[in-house]
Amino acid sequence: MTYHLGNRSLLRLEGVHEDLVAVVKRAIEVTEVDFTVLEGLRTLDRQRSLLRKSVTTTLNSRHLTGHAVDLAAWVDSKVSWDWPHYHEINAAMSVAAYELGTNVQWGGNWKTFPDGPHFQLPWRLYPKGK
Repeated sequence: MTYHLGNRSLLRLEGVHEDLVAVVKRAIEVTEVDFTVLEGLRTLDRQRSLLRKSVTTTLNSRHLTGHAVDLAAWVDSKVSWDWPHYHEINAAMSVAAYELGTNVQWGGNWKTFPDGPHFQLPWRLYPKGK
């Protein structure tokens, strides 16, 4: 089955770096599990709110510069937090990133704070403002 990004997901990609947007758009075409874009570019106020709720551990998020997205598995017309779905989304993002020659990091690989929905462009290749 081929999936596509809905209007809400496309709106949430506004302000996100074009390289990451391209990877997300390609990933939805090759994924085994449908997904939605939860969040892309984030304000500092939103980041502070998430930090207070312990949903994030930093005020130095790649979301603040448009270098990160959060994707959620969309199963049976609702978001699913079942971890295996996020491995599938990562697989699709990895294929898309490879095809497009873009390096993308998956928060699900983080040891101290695994973040399955989170994908970002690496700091070393995409410093702030690039």
